[in-house]
Amino acid sequence: MAATPASGGGAYSCETAGGTREWMEALAAFLVRHRPLLEAHVVNFFKERMWELVDAEWMECLRREPVESLLKLPSGCVQLVPDVHVASIGTVLAQGMNSKKKHEIENLAAVVHAIAKSCGAKTVVDVGSGQGYLAQALSFEYKLPVVAIDASSHHASVTIARAERIKKHYAAKCVEKQLLTVPRTVTCHVLSSDTLAAVTLDACKDDHLEHVRETKACTSKSPQILESTQSSPSLILAGLHACGDLSVNMLRVFVACEQVKALVSVGCCYNLLSEDSYEDTNTCPGFPMSKAAKLSKLVLGKSIRDLACQSVERWRSLTLDIVLQNFDVHAFRAAFQMVLEKYFPEVSRLSPSIGRQGKALRRQRLRKVVESQMAMEKIDNLSCSNLKEQNMNTDDVDSVVHGVDTEPDDIHHDECRKFALFKDFTLSGLGRLGCGSVEDMSLLEIWKGVQPFSEYIGPFWCLRAALGPLVETYILLDRLLFLQEQNSLVEALLFPLFDPTMSPRNMAIIAWKLSVNSSEA
Repeated sequence: MAATPASGGGAYSCETAGGTREWMEALAAFLVRHRPLLEAHVVNFFKERMWELVDAEWMECLRREPVESLLKLPSGCVQLVPDVHVASIGTVLAQGMNSKKKHEIENLAAVVHAIAKSCGAKTVVDVGSGQGYLAQALSFEYKLPVVAIDASSHHASVTIARAERIKKHYAAKCVEKQLLTVPRTVTCHVLSSDTLAAVTLDACKDDHLEHVRETKACTSKSPQILESTQSSPSLILAGLHACGDLSVNMLRVFVACEQVKALVSVGCCYNLLSEDSYEDTNTCPGFPMSKAAKLSKLVLGKSIRDLACQSVERWRSLTLDIVLQNFDVHAFRAAFQMVLEKYFPEVSRLSPSIGRQGKALRRQRLRKVVESQMAMEKIDNLSCSNLKEQNMNTDDVDSVVHGVDTEPDDIHHDECRKFALFKDFTLSGLGRLGCGSVEDMSLLEIWKGVQPFSEYIGPFWCLRAALGPLVETYILLDRLLFLQEQNSLVEALLFPLFDPTMSPRNMAIIAWKLSVNSSEA
């Protein structure tokens, strides 16, 4: 994760703009040196012989390592340093949340409340509010006026209905008469920082004394940032995993708007960031933001930004069976690409994406097949024997697939099972892409050609995934440096807000303006 390294010789710090720049320069040099590995697509693993990108001695060493050791490569440890009191969310507020979401809301709401109190912000603007979990925690647990902005009108309706139910519960518990407010909802597609600024200031104007429910839609495509008025309250922007450029727009609004006194932002979806091509200087891309990053001319590209989205901290908690299944799926997908290359080259040239839904369905199907085959050993053995008889001579199978004339029965059965799973995977993928069928014999020929190298998939994937946190760190440091480059009146830091094993995108950018007058309305 993107945590500040421990102090000591050769360590980097992001406490100052100079320190952040130095850290980013070291990261950029490292990323450029390993760009071929960063840009590699595992689907082309067999086609482009990608194991050769890694030093042969390294690959041979890693190939012999147990899976448990491989999974430690992409993972790092981050210590959480909570400086605020985190209130536990009750069952009513937590309704509908899983353990991950509850953990995130509890910690983020506590930090937003503490920052709002310290800088005198009167209203919280929840950017990319979703179903309103954060907005409602801030409203009912911390008694803060909240404006919830989201692109989905459905989310706004859900937020309002849920807030009204929670309000009744809190009202019934109140011994003394207490004014309970619900978050105000605004439906808007935020396409720029100007849009976000205009919508934010308009929604919050004259709103800090009487906070009522309101749903409104934003239709203006490019409004200008509104001028400061006496009726505009001081604000704090908060965002829990605001996707792509939305997190970046929050930072720009914080810098540009006098009314915005503080910011707490946890970003995600780096793959959706717009990236500057360095040709059009009039655009405001999501990456890079800082002057130093723009001068470095480091271009990431979507495939490298995809890598920054890896949930590397979670891999260590996976069971051995699940990890091996994931490695098998990678191998099957790479072998499937060979099928496309040979029999459907026009489809292969289009770099087809089978899609998340298709991948999930195939993994489910794969898991069911594996469980079924493990539970029915006799049927598995019979299927393997039938497959062997149908396609080729027994000695030929053993000599080509295993590289020797005879192999122990368990290895032989495992290889037959792997081919059966690859065949199942391929038929599913071809069907989803609308391609024709391929004979079993042809599939077996392709599988025999790539099978000896399939054991390199795990080490290669883990090595590449280990670089993901470095990319994420560079993106986050770019955002931090953008704030540090403004002026001496802005204080900003990166803070590991969540347990990364529960919430991999755990780094929050927290910023506030030092010139804030806490008595200001």
